[in-house]
Amino acid sequence: MGEAVKLQRIVKTYDKGKVKAVDAVSFSVNEGELFGLIGPDGAGKTSIFRILTTVILADQGEAFVDGLDVVKDYKAIRSSVGYMPGKFSLYQDLTVWENLNFFATVFDTTIEKNYNLIKDIYEQIKPFRNRRAGKLSGGMKQKLALCCALIHKPRVLLLDEPTTGVDVVSRKEFWDMLKTLKQQGITILVSTPYMDEAMRCERIALIQNGKIMKVDTPENIIAAYPTKLYAAKSDDIYHLLKQYRENEQVESCYAFGEFLHVTLRNQQKDGRAQLKQLADAAGLKNVIIEEIKPTIEDSFIRLMADKQGVNQTN
Repeated sequence: MGEAVKLQRIVKTYDKGKVKAVDAVSFSVNEGELFGLIGPDGAGKTSIFRILTTVILADQGEAFVDGLDVVKDYKAIRSSVGYMPGKFSLYQDLTVWENLNFFATVFDTTIEKNYNLIKDIYEQIKPFRNRRAGKLSGGMKQKLALCCALIHKPRVLLLDEPTTGVDVVSRKEFWDMLKTLKQQGITILVSTPYMDEAMRCERIALIQNGKIMKVDTPENIIAAYPTKLYAAKSDDIYHLLKQYRENEQVESCYAFGEFLHVTLRNQQKDGRAQLKQLADAAGLKNVIIEEIKPTIEDSFIRLMADKQGVNQTN
């Protein structure tokens, strides 16, 4: 299996080198793979996508898309790769159909020629074919942008935070569409700040502060979580958090929904009893503690703390 996307020690700085947005990033995406670049806002995801789509140049390193060098072969990449930026960037005063026709013309093709590729997606927006793009809902804008990115039948599809600001139902529909596109042999590299979406990818790269922390399948990353994880809550969740964070036995403690997620530094045989004892010592009532399986978000937080060499209780 070949590599559809490859980055080798890519570095990108801004503000005359004062801000390092991408710090020696290396990873590859296999042909036909659905690969996720997962990280919070400001992690460097968009800079990487802009380099891969030849919008900006890297300061150091090499990058290739579909075997093409992003510097030497930028014209070929622009004409053969599908790209959907995070911000809706189609012509808002043109109708759905006019936008599709325009992008087909730019790529010297027609809607009819590649209709089979976009058919399932287009059928969902067809009732609005004469509506101006700026008047569409967020989910419909997303589907139109995807159709336009696919209109020339690219081998590689680059999607930069395509589900940001979209409702939960539209997010699910979008990922279902990506799964269908993957079955047609298209390589997909998608970035997202939503950790739950990582589980929909075959492999992911976790990125923070411009650095790749881990590249693997979501399942393998979760399985590598090195210790037992507990969920805890009480009537006074703030004081429970304070009690755990101030105790040397606790390795990490952070808020996760209505619970605290906690790991122990010097775990005894029964970690639940150990945490319950600490809570009882603080006089806390109605304490619930359960051993749980870590999520990809727990794994991200753990990796981030390990990379920074900090105690997660801080």
